[in-house]
Amino acid sequence: MNVNDASVLEMINNLIASKRLNENQILQLVNLASISDNLKELKENMRWEKFKSKY
Repeated sequence: MNVNDASVLEMINNLIASKRLNENQILQLVNLASISDNLKELKENMRWEKFKSKY
């Protein structure tokens, strides 16, 4: 996804607000958004990163 696109930024802002992300999580989200193709893939990547960080 193009993180410079207004609709993508709005979606990212909505995710940040709804999940009450902290600064580190926001940075990780933006990094994942740049390599994700769509919202579904972004959410999958977020879950994978969360799972990965536990172990």
